[in-house]
Amino acid sequence: MQKFKERWEIKSSWQLVFPLLGLVSLLFSSHVLSKYILKSVHINENLYLGLHAGSIVILSVIFLYITLKLFKVLENKWDVTYRWELIAIFIAFAITGSTAARVSDPLLSFFGILKDTTNGWLYWPLRIFIIFPVYQVLLLIVGWLVGQFKFFWEFEKKMLKRLGFARFIKD
Repeated sequence: MQKFKERWEIKSSWQLVFPLLGLVSLLFSSHVLSKYILKSVHINENLYLGLHAGSIVILSVIFLYITLKLFKVLENKWDVTYRWELIAIFIAFAITGSTAARVSDPLLSFFGILKDTTNGWLYWPLRIFIIFPVYQVLLLIVGWLVGQFKFFWEFEKKMLKRLGFARFIKD
Protein backbone atom coordinates (compact mmCIF):
# COMPACT_ATOMS: atom_id res chain seq x y z
CA MET A 1 0.00 0.00 0.00
CA GLN A 2 2.89 2.34 0.76
CA LYS A 3 4.25 1.88 -2.77
CA PHE A 4 0.81 2.76 -4.19
CA LYS A 5 0.62 5.89 -2.03
CA GLU A 6 4.08 6.97 -3.14
CA ARG A 7 3.29 6.36 -6.83
CA TRP A 8 0.16 8.55 -6.69
CA GLU A 9 1.72 11.04 -4.24
CA ILE A 10 -0.95 10.41 -1.61
CA LYS A 11 -0.08 12.15 1.65
CA SER A 12 -3.35 11.68 3.61
CA SER A 13 -5.64 8.68 3.86
CA TRP A 14 -8.68 10.66 2.64
CA GLN A 15 -6.96 11.07 -0.74
CA LEU A 16 -7.33 7.32 -1.29
CA VAL A 17 -10.99 7.98 -2.08
CA PHE A 18 -10.04 9.19 -5.58
CA PRO A 19 -8.21 6.04 -6.74
CA LEU A 20 -11.03 3.97 -5.20
CA LEU A 21 -13.71 5.99 -7.00
CA GLY A 22 -11.67 5.80 -10.20
CA LEU A 23 -11.48 2.01 -9.96
CA VAL A 24 -15.20 1.69 -9.20
CA SER A 25 -16.01 3.97 -12.15
CA LEU A 26 -13.78 1.96 -14.44
CA LEU A 27 -15.44 -1.31 -13.40
CA PHE A 28 -18.92 0.18 -13.72
CA SER A 29 -18.16 1.52 -17.21
CA SER A 30 -16.87 -1.91 -18.21
CA HIS A 31 -20.02 -3.54 -16.81
CA VAL A 32 -22.35 -1.16 -18.70
CA LEU A 33 -20.46 -1.52 -21.98
CA SER A 34 -20.25 -5.31 -21.64
CA LYS A 35 -23.97 -5.53 -20.90
CA TYR A 36 -24.77 -3.39 -23.95
CA ILE A 37 -22.53 -5.44 -26.26
CA LEU A 38 -23.83 -8.79 -25.03
CA LYS A 39 -27.47 -7.69 -25.35
CA SER A 40 -26.92 -6.65 -28.94
CA VAL A 41 -25.34 -10.03 -29.79
CA HIS A 42 -28.16 -12.12 -28.20
CA ILE A 43 -26.05 -14.56 -26.21
CA ASN A 44 -27.52 -17.72 -24.66
CA GLU A 45 -28.44 -17.16 -20.98
CA ASN A 46 -26.17 -20.01 -19.87
CA LEU A 47 -23.15 -18.33 -21.45
CA TYR A 48 -24.14 -14.78 -20.55
CA LEU A 49 -22.77 -14.64 -16.99
CA GLY A 50 -19.35 -16.06 -17.89
CA LEU A 51 -18.98 -13.90 -20.97
CA HIS A 52 -20.16 -10.87 -19.03
CA ALA A 53 -17.59 -11.41 -16.25
CA GLY A 54 -14.82 -12.08 -18.77
CA SER A 55 -15.64 -9.06 -20.86
CA ILE A 56 -15.72 -6.86 -17.75
CA VAL A 57 -12.19 -7.97 -16.92
CA ILE A 58 -10.95 -7.43 -20.49
CA LEU A 59 -12.64 -4.02 -20.84
CA SER A 60 -11.36 -2.94 -17.42
CA VAL A 61 -7.79 -3.78 -18.37
CA ILE A 62 -8.17 -1.89 -21.66
CA PHE A 63 -9.72 1.14 -19.93
CA LEU A 64 -7.05 1.11 -17.22
CA TYR A 65 -4.29 0.97 -19.85
CA ILE A 66 -5.79 3.90 -21.78
CA THR A 67 -6.34 5.91 -18.59
CA LEU A 68 -2.77 5.42 -17.37
CA LYS A 69 -1.44 6.46 -20.79
CA LEU A 70 -3.62 9.59 -20.62
CA PHE A 71 -2.28 10.33 -17.15
CA LYS A 72 1.29 10.25 -18.45
CA VAL A 73 0.45 12.68 -21.26
CA LEU A 74 -1.71 15.03 -19.20
CA GLU A 75 0.46 15.04 -16.07
CA ASN A 76 2.93 17.34 -17.82
CA LYS A 77 0.29 19.38 -19.66
CA TRP A 78 -2.02 20.12 -16.73
CA ASP A 79 -0.71 22.05 -13.77
CA VAL A 80 -1.42 19.72 -10.85
CA THR A 81 0.55 19.40 -7.63
CA TYR A 82 -0.04 15.69 -6.99
CA ARG A 83 -0.73 12.75 -9.30
CA TRP A 84 -3.89 11.75 -7.39
CA GLU A 85 -5.39 15.06 -8.50
CA LEU A 86 -5.46 13.70 -12.05
CA ILE A 87 -7.88 11.01 -10.90
CA ALA A 88 -10.07 13.63 -9.20
CA ILE A 89 -10.08 15.70 -12.40
CA PHE A 90 -11.03 12.70 -14.55
CA ILE A 91 -13.83 11.83 -12.13
CA ALA A 92 -15.11 15.42 -12.26
CA PHE A 93 -15.13 15.36 -16.08
CA ALA A 94 -17.02 12.04 -16.09
CA ILE A 95 -19.64 13.14 -13.57
CA THR A 96 -20.13 16.49 -15.31
CA GLY A 97 -20.51 15.02 -18.79
CA SER A 98 -23.00 12.39 -17.68
CA THR A 99 -24.99 14.85 -15.59
CA ALA A 100 -25.14 17.51 -18.32
CA ALA A 101 -26.39 14.93 -20.81
CA ARG A 102 -29.05 13.71 -18.36
CA VAL A 103 -30.20 17.22 -17.43
CA SER A 104 -30.53 18.45 -21.02
CA ASP A 105 -33.43 16.14 -21.90
CA PRO A 106 -35.76 17.34 -19.08
CA LEU A 107 -34.83 20.94 -19.91
CA LEU A 108 -35.84 20.45 -23.53
CA SER A 109 -39.01 18.67 -22.41
CA PHE A 110 -39.83 21.65 -20.20
CA PHE A 111 -39.83 23.82 -23.32
CA GLY A 112 -41.96 21.28 -25.21
CA ILE A 113 -39.13 20.00 -27.38
CA LEU A 114 -39.38 16.21 -27.35
CA LYS A 115 -37.25 13.71 -29.23
CA ASP A 116 -40.30 11.86 -30.55
CA THR A 117 -42.12 14.94 -31.87
CA THR A 118 -39.24 17.14 -33.03
CA ASN A 119 -37.24 16.70 -36.21
CA GLY A 120 -33.79 15.28 -35.44
CA TRP A 121 -32.13 18.12 -37.38
CA LEU A 122 -33.65 20.55 -34.88
CA TYR A 123 -33.66 18.41 -31.72
CA TRP A 124 -29.96 17.45 -31.59
CA PRO A 125 -28.47 20.91 -32.23
CA LEU A 126 -30.84 22.31 -29.59
CA ARG A 127 -29.84 19.60 -27.15
CA ILE A 128 -26.14 20.31 -27.71
CA PHE A 129 -26.85 24.03 -27.36
CA ILE A 130 -28.52 23.32 -23.98
CA ILE A 131 -25.81 20.90 -22.83
CA PHE A 132 -22.97 23.37 -23.39
CA PRO A 133 -23.85 26.02 -20.74
CA VAL A 134 -25.13 23.38 -18.32
CA TYR A 135 -21.82 21.55 -18.68
CA GLN A 136 -19.80 24.72 -18.01
CA VAL A 137 -21.64 25.46 -14.76
CA LEU A 138 -21.64 21.86 -13.60
CA LEU A 139 -17.91 21.53 -14.31
CA LEU A 140 -17.16 24.30 -11.83
CA ILE A 141 -19.54 22.88 -9.22
CA VAL A 142 -18.26 19.31 -9.49
CA GLY A 143 -14.67 20.59 -9.69
CA TRP A 144 -15.24 22.41 -6.43
CA LEU A 145 -16.76 19.29 -4.85
CA VAL A 146 -13.67 17.21 -5.69
CA GLY A 147 -11.34 19.96 -4.50
CA GLN A 148 -10.15 21.08 -7.92
CA PHE A 149 -11.97 24.40 -8.39
CA LYS A 150 -8.80 26.32 -9.27
CA PHE A 151 -7.92 23.86 -12.04
CA PHE A 152 -11.43 23.96 -13.51
CA TRP A 153 -11.73 27.73 -13.23
CA GLU A 154 -8.51 28.12 -15.23
CA PHE A 155 -9.74 25.44 -17.66
CA GLU A 156 -13.04 27.30 -18.16
CA LYS A 157 -11.36 30.66 -18.71
CA LYS A 158 -8.99 29.15 -21.29
CA MET A 159 -11.85 27.44 -23.13
CA LEU A 160 -14.09 30.51 -23.14
CA LYS A 161 -11.23 32.64 -24.47
CA ARG A 162 -10.73 30.16 -27.32
CA LEU A 163 -14.44 30.37 -28.12
CA GLY A 164 -14.22 34.15 -28.48
CA PHE A 165 -15.52 35.22 -25.07
CA ALA A 166 -12.19 36.80 -23.98
CA ARG A 167 -13.78 40.22 -23.35
CA PHE A 168 -15.99 38.67 -20.64
CA ILE A 169 -13.12 36.98 -18.79
CA LYS A 170 -11.11 38.83 -16.15
CA ASP A 171 -7.70 37.45 -15.26
